[in-house]
Amino acid sequence: MRFSIYQESRLGRRKNNEDRVGYSYSRDALLMVVADGMGGHAGGATASKVAVEAFLLALEQGGALADGLKEANDAVGRTAAGRADLSGMGTTLVAAVETPEQMLVASVGDSRAYLFENGSLRAITEDQTWVQEVGRPLGLDEETLRRHPMRHVLTMAVGVGSSVRIRYYAVQLADGDMLMICSDGLHGV
Repeated sequence: MRFSIYQESRLGRRKNNEDRVGYSYSRDALLMVVADGMGGHAGGATASKVAVEAFLLALEQGGALADGLKEANDAVGRTAAGRADLSGMGTTLVAAVETPEQMLVASVGDSRAYLFENGSLRAITEDQTWVQEVGRPLGLDEETLRRHPMRHVLTMAVGVGSSVRIRYYAVQLADGDMLMICSDGLHGV
């Protein structure tokens, strides 16, 4: 394996942490995933846990990124279906899979992937949020977007519908480059 993995999760402003990190080395490929739950105390933590476990299992069994995200979406939906206390739960998710030529990245929601190369950090993914998909196209300036009441609204999440809209990216890594996947608990600060 040519990659080193470092993970860290800390409590932020809330009393509970709804983030979940997972990784695996399967079929000679590194799989990494971060999910950030939503839906309240039990719901958010459950959604992120279920999504990460379902995603990794699907890929370890030979599935592609799309298969892992679909299975994560279905698993979160099934888990919420029979329990009133989990109604409305969902999670964001960002994942990276190593291939011989590159890292493939998939994202849903506002968890992100960044590439650190040549001394600078740049975002790879694009958020699925009201700000990105509605506010910016309307021409709202950055200061207005930073304070807008809809600034935290997601336009897509894993587990909240029968299907999920996934964004895909391919990233070339050179020696010394670093790929970081994270929740908004890091980039939103």
